[in-house]
Parts: sequence; C-alpha cells; structure tokens
Amino acid sequence: MGQHVNMAKQKIFTCNECGASHTKWSGQCDACNAWNSIVEDKPLGTGPAKKSLGGMRGKRVALTDLATQEAPPARTLAGVGELDRVLGGGLVQASALLVGGDPGIGKSTLLLQAAARFARNGLKVIYISGEESASQIQMRARRLGLTESPVKLASETNLRDILTTLEAEKPDLAIIDSIQTMWADNVDSAPGSVSQVRSSAHELTTFAKSHAMSVIMVGHVTKDGSIAGPRVVEHMVDTVLYFEGERGHQFRILRSVKNRFGPADEIGVFEMTGKGLAEVKNPSALFLSDRGKPAPGSVVFAGIEGTRPVLTEIQALVAPSPHSQSKRSVVGLDSGRLGMILAVLESRCGVPFNGLDVYLNVAGGMRINDPGADLAVAAALVSAREDAPLPHDAVVFGEISLSGALRPVVQTENRLKEAQKLGFTSAITPQQTKKVAVAGLTLRPMQDLATFVVEIFGDRGPEK
Repeated sequence: MGQHVNMAKQKIFTCNECGASHTKWSGQCDACNAWNSIVEDKPLGTGPAKKSLGGMRGKRVALTDLATQEAPPARTLAGVGELDRVLGGGLVQASALLVGGDPGIGKSTLLLQAAARFARNGLKVIYISGEESASQIQMRARRLGLTESPVKLASETNLRDILTTLEAEKPDLAIIDSIQTMWADNVDSAPGSVSQVRSSAHELTTFAKSHAMSVIMVGHVTKDGSIAGPRVVEHMVDTVLYFEGERGHQFRILRSVKNRFGPADEIGVFEMTGKGLAEVKNPSALFLSDRGKPAPGSVVFAGIEGTRPVLTEIQALVAPSPHSQSKRSVVGLDSGRLGMILAVLESRCGVPFNGLDVYLNVAGGMRINDPGADLAVAAALVSAREDAPLPHDAVVFGEISLSGALRPVVQTENRLKEAQKLGFTSAITPQQTKKVAVAGLTLRPMQDLATFVVEIFGDRGPEK
C-alpha cells in the first residue's frame, strides 16, 4: 500500500511586529517576545486590478544587445544636493523607494519638499496620504512655502482606487504616505498587517515598473529601529532610505542602506528649521560647531560615511561606580564594539576599567558604523579615565584588532583633507597607513594601542 501524501499547502504564520515566520500559531512570538502578534500569512491575490500588471512575460533580451537597444534609465535631479547624493545622482525612472524613520522625525516634511522640487524640475508628481487629509497637507505646504508647486494631493487608503487613479493620471512620481495605511481589498487582513503591507508594496512596485513611474513609499519603524513589517518588503524595492536623528537635536541624517543605482551607506545631512528641512553642505563643521576648549574624554574622529568624509566628536565619561556591577552606556555606536575596545585596553595595555562606569556618546545625534572609529573611542576612554585632554588640533582614526595592533582604514587621504580644511594640524593614525602628504597636517603614526597610550598619556595607565 502506498503511503498517503497530503498535498495541501502548509499554512504559514507571521509576526506583525518583527516579520518572523512560524509553522503554527502561538500566543507569543519566539523571535521578539511580542504577545498576540502572530497571524496567518494569507497568500497574495491577483491584485486589486484583478489582472497582471507586468508586461515583460515571454520577452528575452541578450546582454550584448542592451547597449544598442535601450538607453539607461533617466535620472531627475531634485536640486537638493544632499538628497541627490543619497539617491546616487538623482531619482531613477521606474524605481521603487522605501523611506523609514521614527514617528515625527520629519519623513513627511522631507518628502513633501522633495515632491515640490521634483515637480518644479518637470516631473508630474502626485502625493497620496493615508494619514492626513488634503487640507492638512496643504496647511503643511503653506508653512513650508510650497503652495506654488504643481504637486497634486490626494487622501486615500484603498489600493484599488489608488492604482486606478495612477493609471488615469500617469504621473512620473507617486509618493505613498504611508505603506502601513494602505488596504488591498483582496487580502483578508487588517491594514498594517504583514499580509497587507507586503501585498500593497508588491502591487505598487509592480505597477511602477510596468508604467515607467517612480514610487516612494513611507514605512513606519518598530521599537528596534527597523521598518515595520516583513523584511521581504525591503527586498522588493530598489532603494531603502532611513531618516535618522534625535528629537533633541536639529540635525537629521538621511542614510541609504540599500541602493541598486548608487552607493549604499551614503548619507545626506539636513537641519530642521521653522520652514522645514534645510540641507547642510558641510556637516563636519556643523557637528563640531559646539566644540569648546580641550576637555578630557573629547576626541575628534575623521570618519567616512558612504563616499563622504565626516568629522564628528566622540565624548567619553568615566566615573567610579556606586554599584557592584559597572555600567556601560553608549549612544551612537555599537555597544559590542565598546565592550571589545574596553577588553583590549585592559588586556593589552594594562588600563583597568573595573569598578568604573563608562558612558560614550557621539555628539550631534550621529550614528557611526565605521570600524576606523576604534582608535578614537579608545582615545576618548583613556583621556576620560586619566583626566588628560588630547591636543585640540588633532584628529584620530584607526581600527583596533584583538591583539592590540592598529590596522589602517580606507580613504585616508579624504579623511586628512577634510581635517585640514577645518583647521586641524595633526592626525593620529596607524603606522601602516599609506603615506599621504597634506599641506599643514602632521601625521603621528602609532604601531599599536599600547604605544598610543604611552606616547599620548604617559606610562600611567596601570598605576592609577
């Protein structure tokens, strides 16, 4: 007797909070520990238009023929240097973008300003909001001084109606604010759920590709800072941008984490003003504008964000701990990286931090992912512990290995030129750094971290 095989498709359940998949329903998600967030993952339907949106089925194009048959997709500049930089040189025709950020950080303000800029440069733009009425958008546009821009506004959440409108209007750019408010009537779940977000993003992206229209979708973020909904939404689109910043700072950073048409990890810096977001053409000067006299624990790091050199101030505070367990607090840097640097300082340099609370902060609300910040972090920690400030005219960069050796970092020349442009006269770097001559800037190469501690702070670490 042959064994009976169940050909029914296995059900998949997905967490609305983190997007994790499960084979069966449970009250709590094992991945993020959220309660009552797991729902059955409904399969995608045929779409709100009840027909295929693609027109490429069956066509085959040889790679060698592309140069003669098709021109590369056209780009349109927004006229805002910081935005065009992050996009990789302008908005690409028929592209899909996802913009995420904390609530109230300025996503809608940025996109309304961008829509006005693109419209003035000849694009037909429609701004569709599922969170505000058209009159509320007009009120915001009036405050930003954008009422003269030829941008069409709409307030709608039904995806079928939106696609019908886009097919009739035939815009060059559609902005959807936000994807979590969209509702596809062929998907049996509530707006904002994983199935709805994924289906809406899929339909909008497919529509944009088949109609030579660009679409920008706004995505909300979860508590851990990632875009809400399944990660597959990020794979559907061409570009993923994060709008970062601290509520207490006026700086806002637009960061590219994925870009099929330009460099990833590129950043654009904006300043929040009473009339909207203003681009910052020299972010290094802005991040260092509040820097006063030399202070222990303050170090200037010459870093690279994407293709741009950016100078930021790293601040450290070391204080005796009143508790049995010392506290480690970090803002703007990976906490695991801080723990590694503390371990190397203790094991390789004999600088103990037992019984001391350590606080580390990147000034200006900047978040640093560059491994070249290791040496600047170590310098700030030892400076704070020894109560000895570094030279006010010095910048620091270099990667630290677990052995205590200092490794060279990329784009050394760009870092040094940016430091020299802002008036710095010396740079502390790893010894293996490529010799670059920058007028007015003196290099102080260091062989390893122990040598750096002795030469800069003296042989005092283990005694204190």
